[in-house]
Amino acid sequence: MALAVLLCAALVTGLLAFATGNGWALWVVGAHGVAGLAIVLIIPWKSTVVRRGMGRSRPGRGASVLLAAMTFVALTSGFMFSTGLVLRYGPLNAMQVHVGSAVVAIAVALVHVWQRPVRPRAVDLERRNLLRAGALAGTAIAAYAGLEGAMRLLRLPGERRRDTGSHERGSFDPAAMPVVSWFDDKIPNVDGWLLTVKAGGGLRTWTIAELGEFADHVTATLDCTSGWYATQEWTGVRIDRLLGTLAGESILVTSATGYRRRYPIGDAPRLLLATGVGGNPLSPGHGAPARLVAPGRRGFWWVKWVTEISVEERPWWVQAPFPLT
Repeated sequence: MALAVLLCAALVTGLLAFATGNGWALWVVGAHGVAGLAIVLIIPWKSTVVRRGMGRSRPGRGASVLLAAMTFVALTSGFMFSTGLVLRYGPLNAMQVHVGSAVVAIAVALVHVWQRPVRPRAVDLERRNLLRAGALAGTAIAAYAGLEGAMRLLRLPGERRRDTGSHERGSFDPAAMPVVSWFDDKIPNVDGWLLTVKAGGGLRTWTIAELGEFADHVTATLDCTSGWYATQEWTGVRIDRLLGTLAGESILVTSATGYRRRYPIGDAPRLLLATGVGGNPLSPGHGAPARLVAPGRRGFWWVKWVTEISVEERPWWVQAPFPLT
């Protein structure tokens, strides 16, 4: 039960870490690390239970082995990523390995709990057990602080990571910035590209040449959920200039791939439709002809290959927390 609770805590804090681009990011990522270290700390106690179980032939033993293996992979890859010692495993980056193994571990743990439910008992809330839980939390927090200090003392790459946990890749050097897309998105064919803007009951299309007449710029950090970030000088046009009227509840930005995200109408002056980066036009992999720059938000909010921007009455939060495709 303790392992299942800690795995769920790691899941919740991990999802929040993916969603948080600034502000609370340091605390959320810290809580995620503490949850992981708490799992490590209960291994000696849990291993005794596992050894007893492995000595008996019973259904579900294979699932227990899988749970242990995936938990080990998730913890190890998370540690190696945080320290910056290993950021890739062949074709996969460390974050993909960490998240993938964690998802499998949590799924197996939930199935195990469902198949062998353990009812909470009054003894679980006894003062002694609560003190144990508090001691575990305190030890995990101290261990996390110790590891952070050790990284700085040893000057490991992880000491330079962002509050979100991401490592720097290609800041002010767009050519060195990784090219990534959300799940199954591929670089689309944008021949004959036009931008459609719908606002105030009207509709207008823009060509890339017309957008090039604007010279708005912002220095902003693209922080990808795959574990890297890059700060760049982006040029283009502010979204509020394109919309003109802000009479509505949200701004819907749609990509040529069908990918879309919705933003609060009040974000319009801070959002930039970028046509260039680092003094040069965007490359296809980085969203050419135009991509959204959303300062303070994680990478999945930075829609690439934008073809339509519209003002709508639907609230911005009426959407999945993370894109589903």
